[in-house]
Amino acid sequence: MELAALLTLLLFTIGQGDCASAATKKDWWQYAQFYQIYPRSFMDSDGDGIGDLNGITSKLEYLKDLGVTAAWLSPIFTSPMVDFGYDISDFFDIQPEYGTLEDFRALIKRAKELDLKIILDFVPNHSSNESIWFKKSVNRERGYEDYYVWHDGKVNATTGEREPPTNWLQYFRGSAWEWNEVRQQYYLHQFAVQQPDLNYRNPAVVEQMKRVLRYWLKEGVSGFRCDALPPLFEVLPDAEGQYPDEVVSGATEDSEDRNYLTVKYIENQPETIDMVYQWRTVLDDYQRIYGGNSSVLLIETYAPAWFTMQFYGNRTREGAHLPFNFNLITVMEEKGLSAGHVKEAIDLWLNNMPAGRTPNWVLGNHDKRRAASRYGKEYIDAMNMLVMILPGVSVTYQGEELGMTDGEISWEDTVDPWGCNSNPSIYEQYTRDPERTPFQWTSGTNAGFTNGSTTWLPLAADYKTVNVESELAAEESHLKIYKELMALRKSSKTLQNGSTKYWVIGDDLFVVLRTYGDEDKYLLAINFGSKEETVYLPDLADRSLFRLIIKSLGSELTLGVWYGDLHVQPAEALVLTDVLHIYPNP
Repeated sequence: MELAALLTLLLFTIGQGDCASAATKKDWWQYAQFYQIYPRSFMDSDGDGIGDLNGITSKLEYLKDLGVTAAWLSPIFTSPMVDFGYDISDFFDIQPEYGTLEDFRALIKRAKELDLKIILDFVPNHSSNESIWFKKSVNRERGYEDYYVWHDGKVNATTGEREPPTNWLQYFRGSAWEWNEVRQQYYLHQFAVQQPDLNYRNPAVVEQMKRVLRYWLKEGVSGFRCDALPPLFEVLPDAEGQYPDEVVSGATEDSEDRNYLTVKYIENQPETIDMVYQWRTVLDDYQRIYGGNSSVLLIETYAPAWFTMQFYGNRTREGAHLPFNFNLITVMEEKGLSAGHVKEAIDLWLNNMPAGRTPNWVLGNHDKRRAASRYGKEYIDAMNMLVMILPGVSVTYQGEELGMTDGEISWEDTVDPWGCNSNPSIYEQYTRDPERTPFQWTSGTNAGFTNGSTTWLPLAADYKTVNVESELAAEESHLKIYKELMALRKSSKTLQNGSTKYWVIGDDLFVVLRTYGDEDKYLLAINFGSKEETVYLPDLADRSLFRLIIKSLGSELTLGVWYGDLHVQPAEALVLTDVLHIYPNP
C-alpha cells in the first residue's frame, strides 16, 4: 500500500531530535505536566461546601500519584468573590474561606516534600473595587490618583447629559465604563463593574505588581499563570484626551455582547508584550539573586498567532516560558472535531512558534466547557493521549483525567457574573458554572468533596460513576489510562526530546509518530470519523510492526499484540511502540 495514497494533508515534522542533542539539558518546565486546580471546587476540609487550601493539601498525594509536575491554583487571594477570586482586594493575603497564610505555607511545605511545584494565578489587569488602592484612587489620594483608568466622559450635544467616553464593551456584557459619584469620573472595567482596570501607564502600578510577584516567590511558589493578558493596555487617548470608539464587528446582533464590537483599541496592544518581558525579568532576577530552580511564567491570551508568539520573547529579551495554546479548544469550537481540524490546530501553533521554544497543549480550563462535554465523552481518552504524545508541555484541568462532564446549572443556581449579567433565556451561553462543579472523589455523599450538607455549586449528575474511587477500582478507566500516559511521558526520552511527524490518513484517521535516534518509537492513532479507518504501519516508520501499549476505553484490541495493519474503529485511540517491553502500569 502506498503511503501517498493515504495522505490527505501534508506531513509536518518538527524538532529533528537525535541522541546527539541530548547534551542540551531541558529545564523542569519544558516537559512538565501542569494540573489546574480550581480551589473552590477541588476539596473542602471544613464542611462549609467550599474547597480550601487544607483540602488541596490533603489531596497532594493524588496529584503525585497521577504524575503531575506542577499544580496551578486559580486565585486564592482576598476577594469579595464577585468573580470568585478574580476580583482581588488584597494581593498579599489569602481569602479567609480558603484558609490562612499559614495554611498556604503548609501547602507549600507538603508540596515540596512530594516534589510537586505550586503555581499561582497572577491577575494583573484589574483589582476589586474594594481594594484599598481603588478606594484611595477614588479619593484622589496622593500617589493613587492615576492608579486606575479614569475619564470625564463626554457630554451628549443633544441631551446635555454626560455619557461614557466610548462605546467599549466589557467581557461580562454591557458598557466597559462605570460612573463613580465620589470622584465624578468614569472608570474602565473590562470585566465586571466591581473589577476596575489598573493603569499600566503609571510606573507606580507597574512596580506594585512586580512587588506582588516577588512576595509570592519569597513564599516558595514556582511561578505564575498570568490571567487575561489581552486587555492589559488600551490604546492611548488622542491629544484632547479622547479615546476612539470601536466599530461594529458583525459577529453578533446582541449589542450587549463584547463580540458586537471589534476590540482593536482595547486588546493586544504592543505594550502588553513588553510588560510580560518585564515580569520574566523579575522571575529571572529572583533566581539569580536567591538561587533555586527557575520559576515559570504561563500566559493566558486568546489572541491571533502573530501576537501570541511574541510573548515567547525576541532576540534580545526573554518573555513567557509558555503562552497558553488554546488552539485545540478554539479551532474545534469554530469548526468541529475532526482529524483535519486537529491537524490545523497543531499546525497553527507549530508553524508559528519561534525556533527553540517549547510548545504546550491545553484541553480545557475553568472558563471553558469540560473537555468530555465539548469533544464528546467517547473522545476524552483520545484527547488526553494527543496532548501527552505531542511534544512539549501538557496542561490538565481538574477532572479531565476522569472524563468529568459539565454539571447542569439552573438559572436559580447560577452564580457566575457572566451568566448573571444576562437573563434566563440566554444565561447558558455565558455561564461558566457548569465546568466549575465540585470535583468527584467518590460515589458517596456529595461525591466525597465535603462532609457538609451542601456544595457551593450542584454536583454533576454522573458523579456516582465518574469519580476517583470508582475509576481506581475498575479494571479499565479513563483515570488509569491517564496515569499510564503520564508514566510513559515521564520515562520516555523520545516523548521528552524526540522529533514529531503527524498525518491525516484516509478520511479521518489522525496519526502522530515520535522518534529520537535509536530510542523507542511511539505512534498514536485516533479515529475521529464515523467508520473504521486502516493504516499500514510499515509505511509510516522504519519498522514492520508496532506493539499496542495503551488503548482507549472500550477498544476491543489486545494490549501487547504486534500490528502491521492497524484497523481503528470510530472514536478509538491507540498508542503503540516498536520495542518489546511495555511500561508497567503506575
